[in-house]
Amino acid sequence: MFETGIFKTAALKFRLLSGNRIASVSKLGSAVFGRLAFALLLVAATFASFNVTSARAESLKLVATTSIVGDVVRSIAADRASVTILMGPGVDPHLYRQTQADIAAMAQADAVFWNGLYLEAQLEEFLKRLEQRTNVIAIAEAVPSEFLIEHPDYPGRYDPHVWMDPQLWRHAVLATRDALILLDPAGEEVFTANAELYLAGLDELAAYADTVLASVADEQRVLISAHDAFSYFGRAYDFEVLGIQGISTESEAGLKHIADLVDVIVERRIGAVFVETSVSDRSIRSLLEGVAARGLSVPIGGELYSDALGAPGSYEGTWIGMIDSNVTTITRALGGTAPASGMNGHLSAS
Repeated sequence: MFETGIFKTAALKFRLLSGNRIASVSKLGSAVFGRLAFALLLVAATFASFNVTSARAESLKLVATTSIVGDVVRSIAADRASVTILMGPGVDPHLYRQTQADIAAMAQADAVFWNGLYLEAQLEEFLKRLEQRTNVIAIAEAVPSEFLIEHPDYPGRYDPHVWMDPQLWRHAVLATRDALILLDPAGEEVFTANAELYLAGLDELAAYADTVLASVADEQRVLISAHDAFSYFGRAYDFEVLGIQGISTESEAGLKHIADLVDVIVERRIGAVFVETSVSDRSIRSLLEGVAARGLSVPIGGELYSDALGAPGSYEGTWIGMIDSNVTTITRALGGTAPASGMNGHLSAS
């Protein structure tokens, strides 16, 4: 049943809590979490949820860290789970720190789904500790390592933005399906059918992206944005990707690096640069000021979704809508041909 490979070893420690909630609670303490106050908060949250989760018949209580992860979980789990998403639109997961409400939500959940690969950098230590007592699933880590892009400065650490390549994101979808089946075997038929629907949309999106992005001229296939979140996109669709900041928004853009990018834009006559919904546009504005000082006017080609989806309830608030918006925006801004309303006419530009 398990196609992703992530569960070959993880399944051995993947524990359902209905039979061992009290045993899990007894393991909490300073030896696990380091700080007594932190441990007591987690214990309190667990006991607060004991009666509810023990009485649960069908509906799972799940937490997803980012809106992108949450979209996959909600789409596959459907009405067999309630899903709490910690980070909403415009939130930068590289910098996000858990609140007390987040700690309580995760402690009370049947499982916590996160991206992994060090995307949620400030949450990682907490999540590693939490997996000692509950189910914690890093869905992006289902992508085989040979398909990951290694961080240029940290050997053994990888670029976490795998959702930018639909074919890589397939592994995360399957990992989510498999985890939900382990949590709720009675829902296997529902989870399998919903995953198939999600993957059908993924395949349609991948075909649309291949078609419209191919219309961008070779000399314009350069994507410049606030931070380096698009390397998987660039590899999949043959674009050179240049971020002002590195893979994580924690890194600072140096003056020399901005000057180098100004040279690239001016010398190669790049048609547009892009801002991101979850990252400040300050560095992009500085870049364009440097370009203007060289006598060239370059527009902002549009706003791209990098680390978070659009508004809940909108088409762009889904993973498919996010990637459709990015692909359409990039294509049109760099001189290619794509409908303003996107793949199926659902983009807000229509």
